[in-house]
Amino acid sequence: MQLLKDRILKDGVVKAGGVLKVDSFLNHQIDVSLYREIGKEFYRRFENMGINKILTIEASGIGIACVTAEAFGDCPVVFAKKAESKNLDGELYTTKVTSFTKGREYNVIVSKKFIGKGDRVLIIDDFLANGCALIGLMELVEQSGAELVGAGIVIEKGFQRGGEIIRQKGIKLESLAIVESMDEENGVVFRN
Repeated sequence: MQLLKDRILKDGVVKAGGVLKVDSFLNHQIDVSLYREIGKEFYRRFENMGINKILTIEASGIGIACVTAEAFGDCPVVFAKKAESKNLDGELYTTKVTSFTKGREYNVIVSKKFIGKGDRVLIIDDFLANGCALIGLMELVEQSGAELVGAGIVIEKGFQRGGEIIRQKGIKLESLAIVESMDEENGVVFRN
């Protein structure tokens, strides 16, 4: 998706330790027009697959999942929570994920009343690095008995193993921009 790649090159900032900051337009301050185009692109790549639920993880994936759901005709968005709260009741699916950016492990949970047998689920997230969050979301879908249709990722770090691991599992993985390499001196290089 050239529009996204151009924006990453213009406003993305490469930090030490393999961190790509895109907080000025993707995951802190949001460029809603760009989000709409991202949602349309995910729809184009996954249309006619019978998707009736979109699953993401809080917090950065929620906005992207919502505009994608709008492109799919307002199918529900379910987001895995990183902490239990008093307003969660009933039975829960739960798994653990490790955040590359934050460097910590989270228990993530989804209420069983929101995903189950008969659902065809598309996972949406902003980044794919080592694949821990995506694998955790896949585990929640598996626990639910729903069918995982695929995963849409805005930015994949192709130099890390996450994409390779997911593709080896036979999952339809669509990443809108795959970063082949990046460093503070040379910036970002995309995979062709």
